Amino acid sequence: MSIALVLLLLAFIVLVLIDAPIAVALGLASMFYLLIADSAPMIVVAQRAVAGIDSFTLLAIPLFLLAGLLMVHGGLAPRIIALCSAMIGRRTGGLAMVMIIACMMFGSLSGSGVADVVAIGTMMMPAMRDQGYAPGFSASALGCAGSLGTVIPPSIVLIVYGTATNSSIGQLFVAAIVPGVLLGLGLMLVAWWISRRNGWQGGEPFSWGELGRAAKGSALAMLAPVIIVGGIRLGIFTPTEAAGIGVAYALFIGFFVYRALSLKMLAKLLRETTEMTGVILLVIASASVFGWILAAEQVPQMAVAGITHATDSGTVALLMMMLILLILGTFMESIAIILILAPVFLPILGHYGIDPVYFGILLTINLAVGANTPPLGIDLMAACRVGKIPLSDSFAYLLPFLGVMVGVLLLLLLFPALITELPAVLY
Repeated sequence: MSIALVLLLLAFIVLVLIDAPIAVALGLASMFYLLIADSAPMIVVAQRAVAGIDSFTLLAIPLFLLAGLLMVHGGLAPRIIALCSAMIGRRTGGLAMVMIIACMMFGSLSGSGVADVVAIGTMMMPAMRDQGYAPGFSASALGCAGSLGTVIPPSIVLIVYGTATNSSIGQLFVAAIVPGVLLGLGLMLVAWWISRRNGWQGGEPFSWGELGRAAKGSALAMLAPVIIVGGIRLGIFTPTEAAGIGVAYALFIGFFVYRALSLKMLAKLLRETTEMTGVILLVIASASVFGWILAAEQVPQMAVAGITHATDSGTVALLMMMLILLILGTFMESIAIILILAPVFLPILGHYGIDPVYFGILLTINLAVGANTPPLGIDLMAACRVGKIPLSDSFAYLLPFLGVMVGVLLLLLLFPALITELPAVLY
């Protein structure tokens, strides 16, 4: 390992520790390396940054972000919550389970964990507080459930991973369905167990009539993921085109059916989408430069040699990579982790014959855990902000939720067919 590479990594770590934005940390560390190593002109930074975002597939990111915002403000999210509430009724931990199911359903519309947390949390957290649920418990459940938006299709994280590894985004979307459901069921089990110990109940009593009315009212909302994922699977349109269809569908429903959108609101949502897209693309551009330097320093080859010398077992190699991802996920942003480590791990997957689609699902679950693990824990932080509580208030309830997510991850490691079988059948 060269001295310049060591200085690159040290500069990046220092910048992260002083709380520099991840895009700034990646960009400054890369420029510092080029100045020290004197191996390439500084114009390489601009060239690699532009090359990193020069992908038609990445166009799906702003479109899915906009679709999610339109569905939140266009009246679809409240109807999803009403359906979940009607399904659960006044069961032990009912409101917590309603929130988790709603996050799963809305995750299939937004593709973003933070968007999931904010959209569902602003409606569910006050209701749970009124019913006596501890705010720390509600925030922990919301953060972990919201992070399923990074797993359940159409996940923006999966789009970035598919672009970085040249994997089929359609297959990634299909492969994520069963793991997403397992994670949701696991979180519901934990929510029921904690609620049972504290005597927390649900909302209104169960009624078939109310369920029928809620199902009818939410039919248009639940049709959106069917159109998006089904259209991709049937080859009707690409993931990027599916995102565009999602925007058109949300606009039509919001303006002409529910009439919850206005031109003023649309302008605001376009501005929010532009801001979020800018942040994501800046991270991708900076990470592309950083990744180019790692490739030039032959870090992927060193990683392959290190892991293959350590073990002959593909399962053990997977566990080692999962441990690295779990650690990095506590203090790094998901997209940056993918763009830095995917090119490093890809040769290792090839050496052991591990399907990149299978690994991509494991990776996204890791990142969902990291999104709720301090010190970064971006989804958990968003949930605490929605609940207007300190981050520390959630710690007493957090471990069981994270434990069940790690348990599902280990289950998928032991039984890969839970991920691979559905894409194999459908594709």
